[in-house]
Amino acid sequence: MTGVPASAAGGSSGAQGARGSAAAADGAASGVSGPVSGPAGQTAESEDTRPARGGKLTAAAVNQASVWNVANLLTMLRLLLVPGFVALMLADGGYDPAWRSLAWAAFAVAMITDLFDGHLARTYNLVTDFGKIADPIADKAIMGAALVCLSALGDLPWWVTAVILGRELGITLLRFLVIRYGVIPASRGGKLKTLTQGVAVGMYVLALTGWLATLRFWVMAAAVVLTVVTGLDYVRQAIVLRRQGIAERAAALEEKQR
Repeated sequence: MTGVPASAAGGSSGAQGARGSAAAADGAASGVSGPVSGPAGQTAESEDTRPARGGKLTAAAVNQASVWNVANLLTMLRLLLVPGFVALMLADGGYDPAWRSLAWAAFAVAMITDLFDGHLARTYNLVTDFGKIADPIADKAIMGAALVCLSALGDLPWWVTAVILGRELGITLLRFLVIRYGVIPASRGGKLKTLTQGVAVGMYVLALTGWLATLRFWVMAAAVVLTVVTGLDYVRQAIVLRRQGIAERAAALEEKQR
């Protein structure tokens, strides 16, 4: 009786088993879910660990939705208050105490939201690209609108408006120019300047008389001084930051060439 040698049979069976194991391994490597059966009836399951095809789209949708957070809504409210403030400020010729009081209320709400939106964004991790751009724009818009209206009505000299707005726009431009070397942080003097400006402009928006009118003059004078001093300090910081950045780049380039 002719038979197949045991060694040959074992070799054939081993080869088939190897092919089955290789198929199972290929199935696992390719990420195909489900059992892969070998010739001996054994199964090998592979788990698909690849992210879903719509994962990136879903993440993008979440990031887009995060724009509508409380901090950004407060910033948007401040932007919407600007045209309303101007309308109230100039209503009935711009000298009616009642309309000026309503304009002051709109200005006060804008200043209060300015204090809260940045704090909320940093505290609750609500910082977005929209907020980084819109927040300073809203700040400059409401302050600029108030200053221009006051100067147009003759309540505030134009040179005061020019100094304050020129400083704000100049420092904003300076920040963008040196951003490649680093970020100029907001100083305590800058925060005090913002607070003093808000109080002074608010007092000018109201139709004050007597000693209150005299007081607002000195508060505005303090705001102008702080505006100039802190502006010069930011220029100094920008120069130092630029020099440090250039020196660090030169050192890195020299180290790379060695």
